[in-house]
Amino acid sequence: MQSESSDPDQIGRFAQDQSADGFVGVARLEQVPPGTGTCFTVAGKGIAVFNVEGTIYAMDDGCLHKAASLANGKLEGKIVTCRSHGWRYDVTTGSTVNAPGYGVASYPARIVDGQIMVNVT
Repeated sequence: MQSESSDPDQIGRFAQDQSADGFVGVARLEQVPPGTGTCFTVAGKGIAVFNVEGTIYAMDDGCLHKAASLANGKLEGKIVTCRSHGWRYDVTTGSTVNAPGYGVASYPARIVDGQIMVNVT
């Protein structure tokens, strides 16, 4: 898994690409290959972006247990496991596996012209 993007040019370029409906460009699709997750800062929040077989999902990056990065967790199908303490989350909803409905916020995501767009509003 990759860590948060820290290239100031990249962050600035995507931060300016906001659509009228609140979606913000965070990365090119090739930056998040299938089966991986990456953390990006969107509107001041750490957002974990996952690519599950070509479908993009976005959710808060911090595990509820100790706020460890979920983007750095192990992704198996639609389930990411926090590397710190083993908590498991469904990336399609942000819910923990053992307690559906309890989890982190998830956000709408889409791909437009090869760019990953996320709406955190």
